[in-house]
Amino acid sequence: MSDAKLQDEEGRMAALERLEVLDTGPEEAFEKIVNLVRTVLGVPMATVTLVDRERQWFKARSGLCAVETPRSISFCTHTIQQREPLVVPDALLDPRFADSPLVQEAPHIRSYAGVPLQTPDGYNVGALCAIDTEPRTFSDGDMAILTNFAHIVVDELELRLIAQRDHLTGALNRRGFMEQAAKEFSRFTRHQRSAALIALDIDHFKIINDQHGHPAGDEVLRQVAQLCTSSMRPSDSFGRLGGEEFALLLPEADGVEAVAAAERFRAAIESHSFDIPGGEKLRVTASLGVSSLDPGIASVEGWFAAADGLLYKAKKNGRNRVCSTAPEASSGSS
Repeated sequence: MSDAKLQDEEGRMAALERLEVLDTGPEEAFEKIVNLVRTVLGVPMATVTLVDRERQWFKARSGLCAVETPRSISFCTHTIQQREPLVVPDALLDPRFADSPLVQEAPHIRSYAGVPLQTPDGYNVGALCAIDTEPRTFSDGDMAILTNFAHIVVDELELRLIAQRDHLTGALNRRGFMEQAAKEFSRFTRHQRSAALIALDIDHFKIINDQHGHPAGDEVLRQVAQLCTSSMRPSDSFGRLGGEEFALLLPEADGVEAVAAAERFRAAIESHSFDIPGGEKLRVTASLGVSSLDPGIASVEGWFAAADGLLYKAKKNGRNRVCSTAPEASSGSS
């Protein structure tokens, strides 16, 4: 019987993107696993590999210098096409890999064992790999160990995702959102890819808590998050930075597009009737500051500071408005 999910590349990519892990920094849990694989199996190289559309990217690696390689020459692209582990005792004798630059040149892979990293919904997003520069037969015991470690990798990927979410709103928490912002900032510095950051703060939120109670305040936070996430693009990120402060990250958006998006969020919140405990309804507004990336912004922290400064300007100028670096872009009603 055919396995449809092994053929569903779009579904596989959606599962990978859901993990929000590509291009993130080193993390201790994954570093420990690759070091354990090297030690226990006695191999010079081990990786936690995630297979993107056109590349394989190493979330963790030990004994290997490269951060990523083209998918077209990778061993792991074959691993993710099957449910069982892929074992290559001698790459020079395997026509799939004999001419690969990874075999003929550094790191001179000669033998390979990879276990698919299968998500709970059944997609292979990558592999846990043990790699040697000499021909090698991996025993059943070796493969059992590697498979157990692969299960731990998948568990860590899922736990990592949970740890990045705000339990009340489902938005990214500060840590998770900062990671996404760092990725966009890196893309801008390397490739000049446009991106914008929107800082959003609920107006007079303390009064809501004081007059209607914290359960009402929590419900307002949940509904604001729902309004924003339902209005943003699939590529955008939404985070709760703390209290009543949220942020939105808009990749590939210029200043005009970002201000238009911010105005949509502002208008959606203003026009929404918020249901709170006790059967009451509230009207709520928000102030927003929009900062587009430009060469004058030297760091992620500077980017956030710019957006926060514009948010403060929106508050100072009467709230329920959008402020950006473009004077004509300020909008809203007092």
